[in-house]
Amino acid sequence: MEKILIVEDDIHINEMLVELLRYNGYAPSAAYSGTEALLLLSQDSFALVLLDLMLPGKTGEHVLSTIRLSSNLPVIVLTARTDKETTVKLLELGADDYVAKPFDNNELLARIGVQLRRFTPLRPLGTEQLRYKDIVLDLDIYDALIGGQKAGLSKREFDILRLLLSHPHKVFTKNNLYENIWGGEFLGDENTINVHISKLRAKLHALSPDEEYIQTVWGIGFKMKE
Repeated sequence: MEKILIVEDDIHINEMLVELLRYNGYAPSAAYSGTEALLLLSQDSFALVLLDLMLPGKTGEHVLSTIRLSSNLPVIVLTARTDKETTVKLLELGADDYVAKPFDNNELLARIGVQLRRFTPLRPLGTEQLRYKDIVLDLDIYDALIGGQKAGLSKREFDILRLLLSHPHKVFTKNNLYENIWGGEFLGDENTINVHISKLRAKLHALSPDEEYIQTVWGIGFKMKE
């Protein structure tokens, strides 16, 4: 039974989510502030977090950033704001998905299911490295190294590079990337993907200015450059 942490300061919404998740076979825990959420996360293991942004104490953004310092735990943000600037910021901070308030219960359950199916916890030390040219992608530290220097990748950037490196000769369409990395249907919003690819390229370029790693295949998508 997967444990899900609900971080929502509205008592009625929090209680409703607890009942909804429990009825559907999950084991929910409730937090009503960012500070309480971080305490529970330090004391227990969860399969997913439902995170409101407007919280007393530590903000939702702070909680999300803290989680991403050490974990790829799925986080679905509950937000009343769905403008592009806000959603891009959430994705850059490391949110896996977001659901607009007021939300449909069935949609929320479906999105939770998607994230739980695609989530792979970080593996124990020494389990895997992917290498391509002079890149070492290390799952122990969830980062890429070039010449022994860390690139400082975000979770999304790491996941994109890992996907590209898993099949370095394959061209991944933007639909492929979105479905694998964000766990949802690609609806044509290329900005989110382009922002992450651009930042990933910049971080790799900073460590190896003379090498080009990611190739754009115009009209299709991206691949590792031969």
